[in-house]
Amino acid sequence: MPVRVALCLILPVFTGCALLQDHGTKVAAGVGAALTASELDLFEPEFIGGALIAYAIYDPLAPTWDISVTRLDEERVRFDLRMKRLATGGEGEAHQVFVRNAREIAESKGFAGYDVMRFEEGIDSTRPFAHRVASGEVRYRRSRTFPGI
Repeated sequence: MPVRVALCLILPVFTGCALLQDHGTKVAAGVGAALTASELDLFEPEFIGGALIAYAIYDPLAPTWDISVTRLDEERVRFDLRMKRLATGGEGEAHQVFVRNAREIAESKGFAGYDVMRFEEGIDSTRPFAHRVASGEVRYRRSRTFPGI
C-alpha cells in the first residue's frame, strides 16, 4: 500500500517535469532573473517607475514601421513609411516593407502585378529623435492575357 501511495505522489511530479521540458529554460531564466532582481533591491518603486517609463518610450511590441497608404487613382497608390523613434535594428528594411505591402495589396485586389514608379528614403530630423522615413508610389497592372481576372 505505501508503494502505491508513493507512486501516486511521484507520478505527477514526473509528468509535470515532462510538460516543462520544452519551457524549462525559460522558466529557470525567469526565476533566476526575479531572484537576482530581488537580491539587488531592484523592486524598489523608483526602479519600477523608471522601467515603466523606459518601456512606454521604447514600446518593444509596437511595429517598427508606421505605414500610411493613400489611393491616388484606380491604379496608383502612395505609401508613406515612418520608423518609430527608438528602434533596435530595422534601418535597412524600408524597401522590404514597401514591397511586401505593395504585393499584399496587389494580391488582395486581384491585380496581376505592379510597377514601382518612385521610391525614396530619408531622415526626418525632429527633436529629440530623428525618424527614418520612406515614400513610394506604385502603379498596379491588370492582366492583359486574362482581362476578366
